[in-house]
Amino acid sequence: MGDVADYRGDQASGLRRLFGRRQSRIVTFAAGSAGVGKSVLVANLAASLARQGKEVLVLDENTRSSIAAYFGVLARHDLHQVISREKSLSDVLVSAAPGVRILPAARAVKKLGNMSQGERECLLESITGMEHPADVILVDASLDHPLGFSPLGLVAHDTVIVMSTSGASITDAYALIKKVSLGYSRKNFRILINKVRSSDEARAIHQNIAQLARRRGLARLEYAGFVPLDEQLRQATRLCQPVVGLFPDAPAAKAYRTIASDFLNWPLLDNSEVGGLEQFVQQLLHLSQHIDPVAIYA
Repeated sequence: MGDVADYRGDQASGLRRLFGRRQSRIVTFAAGSAGVGKSVLVANLAASLARQGKEVLVLDENTRSSIAAYFGVLARHDLHQVISREKSLSDVLVSAAPGVRILPAARAVKKLGNMSQGERECLLESITGMEHPADVILVDASLDHPLGFSPLGLVAHDTVIVMSTSGASITDAYALIKKVSLGYSRKNFRILINKVRSSDEARAIHQNIAQLARRRGLARLEYAGFVPLDEQLRQATRLCQPVVGLFPDAPAAKAYRTIASDFLNWPLLDNSEVGGLEQFVQQLLHLSQHIDPVAIYA
């Protein structure tokens, strides 16, 4: 992975013009299995960060349902249509809520490794044309990426593994961490436990999986927080509204505000600088052409 860290694209100057003014914290949210509430969590965290004055961009890799639906809006297009010059970036970006924009990118991310030079240039041109750069970029990673794990999760500043309290969810999350650690040398993750009954339960789950990963020399797993089981969260989700807006005093809303506040102060786990989108896009395009899917399936 050293060549990824050392890579500098010749398109850097254009990106620097846009993103040199502001460094964006880029965090990928992944899960080992469906049903843990990852997308609901990302939507509500985005809303919480926006309510704390941050401009948030959500990169949505979901192929079956868009995260825009959790805000009650429709995502009609994909970043792939920008790359193929069928649509402009403004056509594809979805304004989901004040301070929250969503960029559907499921088709585009799967094509990253097979882009032509013209498509790569189009992607860079469209991104450099984006207005209002984000303070925070949240990636809602696909569960079924053809490379076994989203390249966005490998070049983001942080990767958060979301799990619930079920034994199957914890097992699947550990299996994902093991695959990515051994296959792609990612050695730092954060753990966020969803649908818990108490903070003690969440802490115990994190402690157990972190100790196991450390004993086996896989990765360092930091605690990122928890979201409790909450009927008001379920109700807000059914109504396609963030719980922090609909039920601000709900236990889940308080948990999301806490996570959002902590999120903004997370130290970088790899002792690297926050390079912002300039470095992120360079590394993403480079990595997607050099990644070896055999490693993660071995």
